[in-house]
Amino acid sequence: MQDNIRGNGDIMELPKDPFMLMSVINMKLRDCYKSLDVLCEDMDIDRAEICNTLSQAGFEYSEEFNKFF
Repeated sequence: MQDNIRGNGDIMELPKDPFMLMSVINMKLRDCYKSLDVLCEDMDIDRAEICNTLSQAGFEYSEEFNKFF
């Protein structure tokens, strides 16, 4: 997984901890993006890698709710 994500010109490091990662991704989805695909494209993040990392921690993405549970 890339170490940085970009949004609105800002660069921030992705958390390594899966619970923190889920929190950051869900916040971005809630506040800025209509889907995980749009977030990943805009921030140049590998969707499969994020889903795999979060899946290993027990989280799955819901397209209906646009968040990880």
